[in-house]
Amino acid sequence: MIKDYEDFKDAVLKLSTIDLNAYKERQMKRRIDSLIRKNNAKDYEEFVHILKTDQAIYEEFINYLTINVSEFYRNPAQWKVLEEEIIPYLLEKFSGRNLKIWSAACSTGDEPYSLAMLLGKFMPLSQVNIIATDIDKQVLEAAKTGLYREKSLSGLPEDFKRKYFKQNGASFQITDTIKKCITFKQMNLLKDAYPTGCDLIVCRNVLIYFTDDAKHQIYRKFNGALKKDGILFVGSTEQIIGSGQYKLTSLRSFFYRKDDDLL
Repeated sequence: MIKDYEDFKDAVLKLSTIDLNAYKERQMKRRIDSLIRKNNAKDYEEFVHILKTDQAIYEEFINYLTINVSEFYRNPAQWKVLEEEIIPYLLEKFSGRNLKIWSAACSTGDEPYSLAMLLGKFMPLSQVNIIATDIDKQVLEAAKTGLYREKSLSGLPEDFKRKYFKQNGASFQITDTIKKCITFKQMNLLKDAYPTGCDLIVCRNVLIYFTDDAKHQIYRKFNGALKKDGILFVGSTEQIIGSGQYKLTSLRSFFYRKDDDLL
């Protein structure tokens, strides 16, 4: 018997391994209640039954739950810092060798593809290999397809748009040369093992939806995933308060360096 939102969270955890306790409750409950009304379910119990019996609605639910909002070169000023300061720092620090980069919570692929295009200014694309992960299988499939509306490309430098996209009607198809740079994988940031030895981790505009406890857990795990002196790049509303407790030092706004010497 699913009587209330607490019972619903338990049911979702069993169904999907997604722990709704890690998300800010007011925000998430409002989104879920809206989806329940949309599917004409009278209560949480009936909606769980629908999720168990209708795969299309279940996938829509997971997609809705994971709040996928993405675009190429989101917050262009931060990408300018990445290009002019952070990537040169990493190449110098790690002797110009291939960088290990992880795009966490990559959504529809806009971010890792943006990273690949930018790295192409510093090295041959054949040397670019980015791990891109997301909890949502549906958006990962869209990312692998690499087809985007013009609005998603509005912040992208024009030379990248001309070089790496082919217009197909109202949509833009990313080239295979960029696609080959990305390895997409499904991953739950709260449950799954993280990549290790990363030079750069990019995780932007997703942790704002998590509780403080969940964010503490993730930041600690990001530290473990970074190489010494590696960089974590976060979103424009995600300044890390008390970054030192995670052994992260602010290098520039939204960029943090792993510093194991911090007490």
